[in-house]
Amino acid sequence: MSVQDPTTRARTPSHIDIHDTTSRRHWADLLQVTDERLRKAVRMVGTRVSSVTAYLAK
Repeated sequence: MSVQDPTTRARTPSHIDIHDTTSRRHWADLLQVTDERLRKAVRMVGTRVSSVTAYLAK
């Protein structure tokens, strides 16, 4: 059993890896959009999760 450093925290990624199928599927499911809609959002505003979320909320 490994001991985790108490200063290490699990971080939520701030960017979507649009080239990774598993990542794309995860974010599309999480944001409740199709893969194509997610790809379009990334093309429009970039890969930052906050930007994509704001774009999809419009």
